[in-house]
Amino acid sequence: MADTTIDTGTAQLTAVVRGGVAVLTLNRPDARNALSDEMSGALRRQIAERALDPAVGAILITGAGSAFCSGGDVKNMGANRKNADAPIDRVIAEMRARHQGLTGALAQVRKPTIAALPGAAAGAGLALALACDLRIAARSAFASTGYAKIGLSGDYGIAWLMTRAAGPARARELMLTSERVDAERAERLGLFHRVVDDAALADASFKWAAELAAGPRVAVGLIKDNLDEALDIDYRTAIDREAERLARARGTADHHEAVRAFVEKRKPVFTGR
Repeated sequence: MADTTIDTGTAQLTAVVRGGVAVLTLNRPDARNALSDEMSGALRRQIAERALDPAVGAILITGAGSAFCSGGDVKNMGANRKNADAPIDRVIAEMRARHQGLTGALAQVRKPTIAALPGAAAGAGLALALACDLRIAARSAFASTGYAKIGLSGDYGIAWLMTRAAGPARARELMLTSERVDAERAERLGLFHRVVDDAALADASFKWAAELAAGPRVAVGLIKDNLDEALDIDYRTAIDREAERLARARGTADHHEAVRAFVEKRKPVFTGR
């Protein structure tokens, strides 16, 4: 399985495509992978490019060292206030563009997205993890919204993501208290999907991503469409939309291959068509 290394333009984010999986690694371990402007810009570009890359069937995001992502770079927040006197409308527009281009774009990727958490996922780092379809965490990992502790209200869609992952009551509690949630509790709350021993995280997360990357890509994208709409449309509309997408999926080469494989009692080999 040959790796294809991708130049991200910065050492703060590494990108490798292996076995149909794009592995994006936040690489500021000395800063607990806090989101600098340089890192977040590179991550936006990689999400956009890998979403369209035919060699990629799934995207796996992880962090170097002992953290996933500790959120915004708090130490540099004061230094970054060079536009403190800018009109509020301009500030809002810039924030919207940054946030939509990162977690907003990640949530719209029609391929499976997985966050592998070796440690802390806090603030914007937690939003980044929640914007992925699936989350697998090391046993020593934890989650925290963190915003209330630094006098901020939230960003990157955290309240929307938290409410859908943990439910409105728990989301309200976790946003208001900024409490630290260990991996086992995070799994019970729905913030994490799987928890594994720390030493097993890299292998377990890649195996999961590779299995998803090998799936029927058109059908997977349509499944994500169904799920994304599920909380926002009524039941009968959902049935109608599912029927439309099912008709499209039935016409794919991957569906025909799956039927043949079932009859022949073998594992299907999907081609993404």
